[in-house]
Amino acid sequence: MAACLLLGGTGPGALASRYVETLGILNLTLGEAALMLIGSFVIWLGIYKKYEPLLLVPIGVGVVLANAPLAGMYSPETQSGVLYLIHSAGIKTLIFPLLIFLGIGALTDFGPLIANPKTALLGAAAQLGIFITLIGSVAIGFSLREAGAIGVIGGADGPTSIYTAQILAPELLGPIAIAAYSYMAMVPIIQPPIIRLLTTRAERRVRMAQLRTVRPLERILFAPSVLLLCILLAPSAVPIIGMLTFGNLLRECGVVERLSKTAQNELINIVTIFLGLSVGATLTASTFFQWRTIGILVLGVFAFAVSTAGGVLIGKLMARFSRSPVNPMIGAAGVSAVPMAARVVQKLGREEDPENHLIMHAMGPNVAGVIGSAVAAGVLISLLG
Repeated sequence: MAACLLLGGTGPGALASRYVETLGILNLTLGEAALMLIGSFVIWLGIYKKYEPLLLVPIGVGVVLANAPLAGMYSPETQSGVLYLIHSAGIKTLIFPLLIFLGIGALTDFGPLIANPKTALLGAAAQLGIFITLIGSVAIGFSLREAGAIGVIGGADGPTSIYTAQILAPELLGPIAIAAYSYMAMVPIIQPPIIRLLTTRAERRVRMAQLRTVRPLERILFAPSVLLLCILLAPSAVPIIGMLTFGNLLRECGVVERLSKTAQNELINIVTIFLGLSVGATLTASTFFQWRTIGILVLGVFAFAVSTAGGVLIGKLMARFSRSPVNPMIGAAGVSAVPMAARVVQKLGREEDPENHLIMHAMGPNVAGVIGSAVAAGVLISLLG
């Protein structure tokens, strides 16, 4: 009876009625139900299709939790909920994307790019989608700042997309982040048809000469050299490039193995969990079911396709004028999806010639794409922000 009085009721019937009112099934809106299904589908893609499960599983869970009725996991209106607090602490402050770049730098071998510097041109060419999509976004009604944030999806770089969107168009962060990470995960689906369309079977069978051995001193000096150039020429990209090169220096200097292993494992894994959950949480019914969100998803896949095509076409041009054989498919790896895009090139090459090994050659433009997308984002932030 005391419990009933505290709850404002007068008896067991009132208590039961109040309990029924709090049932999720009675408070679930059609939009929330649809997004929970979408979140479940994203989880399914990660688990059963193995499309970047480290990204898609946390993102899908974040979508489901944020749209659970009455759970209060993500409530920007009241600034409450555990997912909102994680989002505020890591996304709004830009800490999560920058720490992800620290881990990427520690995980990535820059050796193929150092051994074949001309592949940096392929990484630059694969940023074409960013600027083409920027123009297209403005043409259909987005503001210049919003268009800049949307265009960065073409770099296939989730952390850079989040970083840029939070600065230029924070109101579009949710759909931009979902688009960027979704298309990163779907690299094995999106890229092969484009590559096959733009190359001949003979071009896909080209074998490239073995890369030279990169000396340890070259590896150590490369990261500081990239950072110095960025400081001098693209200061707005210094936060991203600085963390990327710092992580790589930990990897290559040979005297901080514990720090390198932490950056490669514990740190990036923890941040990936929180980043995925908070990115998924931003996809709520109020933000998703808008024409602007659908437009962002369409523009995102267009940006990614143009970037892939730009890399392949410059790869074909490079093959024509290079003294040594160049397989133009490696240009597709110029997008920033490391190492997924390089694996796609390797797989397609092996389909045409089982003895052809292209992954190390593709890693050159792949690493250049990471740097290129960060620099492109820095340029857009400098001009528009």
